[in-house]
Amino acid sequence: MPLLILGLLVWSVPHLFKRLAPEMRAGLGDKFKGVVALLVVAGVVLMVIGYRGAEVVPLWYPPSWTMHLTDLLMLFAVALFGLGNSKSRLRGRLRHPMLLGVITWAVGHLLVNGDLASVVLFGGMLIWAVLSIFAINAREPEWERWQGGSVAGDIRLGVITVVVYAAIAGIHYWIGPSPFPM
Repeated sequence: MPLLILGLLVWSVPHLFKRLAPEMRAGLGDKFKGVVALLVVAGVVLMVIGYRGAEVVPLWYPPSWTMHLTDLLMLFAVALFGLGNSKSRLRGRLRHPMLLGVITWAVGHLLVNGDLASVVLFGGMLIWAVLSIFAINAREPEWERWQGGSVAGDIRLGVITVVVYAAIAGIHYWIGPSPFPM
């Protein structure tokens, strides 16, 4: 569990640093971007190792139907995450599509995992994403909506979402818990 918590901190601090101390971040220049990238990768590695190595401490037993809801939420999470860089007409309607994707991903995983390590990992990422949204909105109350997009961009987002979702499900199926009810 300590590696999991350390990973969450190593992931969250560099991400929040830009939002909570933008002047200090700007003073560090572009050299800091490489350090942030290394910290983020290290945080992910620590989270994976910490999560996989954590003792299973059950807190509750989710009902089986939550797997179906989580599968649907994951499809939305992948779409939201992709929306942030898409040419979809939907892009201009949501201010924080990637962070909303992380929130959707975290909630979905909390629905089907009732153990302590899952609550720490997915709850921690959920808290990070919510704090990020609040920090961005506090610093930049006004936002310029993205203009543009096309039907082709919507279709491309849909196709990419399904392909990425299938890849994630395949990896999940390969390394551990099946993402689909048996």
